[in-house]
Amino acid sequence: MKFREFTASSGKIILGGKSAENNEQLIKQVKSNEIVLHTAEPGSPFVNIKSEKLKITKKDIYEAAVFCAKYSQKWRDNKKDIVVHVFKGEDIYKKKHMKLGTFGVKKHKEIKVKKQDIIDFEKELK
Repeated sequence: MKFREFTASSGKIILGGKSAENNEQLIKQVKSNEIVLHTAEPGSPFVNIKSEKLKITKKDIYEAAVFCAKYSQKWRDNKKDIVVHVFKGEDIYKKKHMKLGTFGVKKHKEIKVKKQDIIDFEKELK
């Protein structure tokens, strides 16, 4: 399956899911030491930074968070700051009862993506 793709200013490739099915495929290809992001609330793509954790900067993570937030339902519906969770591939789990595209996360960090940063990112895409 094809994912949304974005190249960070550092040149790192960032992948994002397009649907519940696509999120399933995205998570299947994540390596245990890679960084994954998702909004704090349901209704966003899972986003994967394709690089070893030691080579990822705070700027890479923030750019991936902006990318994640831009494609979230929360952004579409509210156009406000968005909280994004950041975690490693090894912290993701799936239980049988979880619906398609839904995963659990053992531990995560939070970052707040500013509304203006998402607006600026949208302008760059045009």
